[in-house]
Amino acid sequence: MKPYLELLRHVIDNGVRKTDRTGTGTLSVFGYQTRFDLSNGRFPVVTTKKLAFRAMVHELIWFLRAETNTSYLTQNDVHIWDPWADPNGEVGPLYGVQWRSWPTPEGGRLDQLAQVIDQIRVDPNSRRHLVSAWNVSELNQMALAPCHVLFQFYVAGDHLSCGVYQRSADLFLGVPFNIASYALLTCFVAKVVGKKPGELVYTFGDAHIYSNHLDVVLEQLSREPYPAPTLRLNPAIDSLDDFRAEHVVLENYVHHPALKAPVAV
Repeated sequence: MKPYLELLRHVIDNGVRKTDRTGTGTLSVFGYQTRFDLSNGRFPVVTTKKLAFRAMVHELIWFLRAETNTSYLTQNDVHIWDPWADPNGEVGPLYGVQWRSWPTPEGGRLDQLAQVIDQIRVDPNSRRHLVSAWNVSELNQMALAPCHVLFQFYVAGDHLSCGVYQRSADLFLGVPFNIASYALLTCFVAKVVGKKPGELVYTFGDAHIYSNHLDVVLEQLSREPYPAPTLRLNPAIDSLDDFRAEHVVLENYVHHPALKAPVAV
């Protein structure tokens, strides 16, 4: 996760002070790109603090299930969406709904991700392997407007890469989760289309550190990273909809102790 740590340092050194929607205040830069090699079997998970890996896996599976209620998450003791859910656990048509069930003008539903997987199999060199979560007509129904708004797959030989654009990035709390989640999604899709994971290319719009996270970020930057762990997926799974948390194993994950900071809602 060296590119992630370099981004933290870049924002500390070059960021500008900004106000924000939450009223917390940030140190921010605009426009930054990181790259993570997935082809060597190493998984891009932060080691300078503990990442809640199992929670990240459940969140991605929740997205893939296209659910608007947090009940699946709470049943698996994952509470990352609780601050945005209503008393009934509803968060509206967030990421997974847009990925898997985008509403059409005719009143139907379109599974963008399934279409892209089919396209990769049939026309791997297409430049249209793209999935968007930024549905302007439904933003007002979402508990939180999408932060990571689109992703695109790219095939080169027997490798599948993924590019992500994130408009707003909470670098300390959210981004380590986001990077790991899209790396895992890339590995899932590569598995079901018969490719090897290639590269995760992550592009940020507003990349920021909240003002009340600065001290803990500096503590994190003072720590020496450990070698990246490896990811193992159940080889029997060949459909995106069949993946479950127990099919995902992170091996040799050595990390520093957890670091905590308040969530800006």
